Amino acid sequence: MALFNRREILASFLGLPLAIASCRRSKVPPLPSGTIVGASDAFAHRIRDGLPVNVAADSWTNVPVVIVGGGVAGLSAARRLVKSGFENFVLVELEKAPGGTSRSGSAQNISFPWGAHYIPAPMKENGELVTLLNEMGVMEGIDQDGEPVVREEFLCRDPEERVFYKGRWYEGLYLHAGESEEDKRQYEKFNSEMARWIAWRDGRGRRAFTVPVSACSDDAEVKALDRMSMGEWMRQFGFNSPRLRWWVDYACRDDYGMTLDQTSAWAGLFYFCSRVPKPNTESQPLITWPEGNGKLVNHLFEIARSKVQLNRAAVELIPVDENRVDVITLDQEGQNPRGFRAQKVIFAAPKFVARYIIRPFRDNPPSYLSEFEFGSWMVANLTLRDRPRPLSQRDFPLAWDNVFYESPSLGYVVATHQRGQDYGPTVFTYYYPLCDENPRVARTRLLETDWQGWAEVTLADLSRAHPDIRNLVERLDVMRWGHAMIRPRTGFMWGQA
Repeated sequence: MALFNRREILASFLGLPLAIASCRRSKVPPLPSGTIVGASDAFAHRIRDGLPVNVAADSWTNVPVVIVGGGVAGLSAARRLVKSGFENFVLVELEKAPGGTSRSGSAQNISFPWGAHYIPAPMKENGELVTLLNEMGVMEGIDQDGEPVVREEFLCRDPEERVFYKGRWYEGLYLHAGESEEDKRQYEKFNSEMARWIAWRDGRGRRAFTVPVSACSDDAEVKALDRMSMGEWMRQFGFNSPRLRWWVDYACRDDYGMTLDQTSAWAGLFYFCSRVPKPNTESQPLITWPEGNGKLVNHLFEIARSKVQLNRAAVELIPVDENRVDVITLDQEGQNPRGFRAQKVIFAAPKFVARYIIRPFRDNPPSYLSEFEFGSWMVANLTLRDRPRPLSQRDFPLAWDNVFYESPSLGYVVATHQRGQDYGPTVFTYYYPLCDENPRVARTRLLETDWQGWAEVTLADLSRAHPDIRNLVERLDVMRWGHAMIRPRTGFMWGQA
C-alpha cells in the first residue's frame, strides 16, 4: 500500500463505514503470506509500447499455421485443428500457464479457479459444447425432449448459493427475507417478463437469447433492447424494488463486471433468459469442478500440448503477401527472439492486443477495435486451515457460492465444496469487479493497489460474515486481471463494431 494508507484503501473499495470500523479495531492480526501471481502486465505493456525485435536468420521456422493466444479461444482452435487431422501448427502463449481467465491453481492438494469457475449445462442448440463435454465424459445422454443430460457428479452440489444480509446468511441469491408485498409483486412481474422472452420466437423459430450467441435472433424487437441500459429497461417497467434492483445489478456485475446502468439491456436479459429451456422452469444447472473452468483448459491443453509454446509472446504479426505472415516472438523476459513464417495465423488473443502487434493495425488501426472495452477484476485465493465458525445457529450453511448483499464484491466460492469435503482445510476464491464507468480508471485503480492493499480489502470484506477469517488464513494470493471480459455496454452487442 505504497500510495495509500489502509483506511483510504478500504474506503475506496468497500466504503467509508466499513473502513472506519475495520481501522478502529485495536488488534488486527498481521497479514498472511502471499503474493501477486500471473498476468504479465509489465511485459504486455512493453509490447503495447512497441518492442523493436530483430530475429536472426537461423531463428526462423516455416510452419503452415500459428495460433496466437493460449486462452480458451486459442486452445479450442488447436483442438479443432487436431480433431480435423491437421497437426502442423504452433500455438504461442505469453503466460507460463495456459487458459487465460479460465486458468486454475492448487495449494495443499486443493485445486481452485483463478477466474471463470462454471458453465451452465448446455441445451441442445449448443452442439459444439455438448460434443466437447461428451469427449470429457461429462454427459450421459439425452432426455425425452432431446436435451443433453449431465452426469450427476459434475453438477454443482447443494447448497449452491447463499447471501449475507445484516448479520445473517440466507438461502439463494434473491433476498426474500423481510420483503414487502410490493417487493413480491415486482419480483413476480419481473419473472413473468423473463418468461415472455424465454418463450419468444422469431419468424425463423429462433430464441431471443440462447447459447451460443450466434444462434440468437437478430429480429428488430430483440436488437432494440441493446439501445438502452438494463437500468433504463427496469425503470420502464417501474422496477424500483431495492432488493430486485440489487439482484439484477449483482447479475450484471457477476457476468460482465458492470452495473445495471452500464450494461446493455440485451445483455441483462440474456443473463436471465439464455439459460432457461422453457418458461416457468428452473435455469439450467451449473457444471463445475474444484478448479473451475481450469478443468476445461487442462483437457484442451492435453490435446495440443506438443504444439504449445508457453512463456512466448507474439510481439508482431507482419502480413507479407497472400500466402505468408511473419510472426515475431519473444520469451517472457523479452529475450530469445524467434520467428515463424506462416501461411495462416489464427489470432486468438484479446482484441485490444491486435492494434499493437498486427503491423497494419498498428500503422492504421481499424476504428472498431477501440469499441471493445474490457473489465478489470481482482481475484484472491485464500488457503484456510479450517472453516470459519457460523455466526449463529440460524445461518444457512456454507454453500458453493457465498455473496454479500452489502458489498461491492461478488463474495467467494469454495473450492472443496464440489468434493463434498465440508470440514477442515479449504480454499476460498474471492472475486472483486471494478465497475468504474471508465475502464481505464478501473485498470489504474487495480494496478496501483499492491498485494498488501488487496489483501486488506479481501480480509476486511470477508470479516463482515467471518470475524475469525484472519486467524484461519495461511496464505492469500492475488491475481489482477486488467483486461478480463469484454464489457457489453449499451449499444455494443448489436453495434457496428
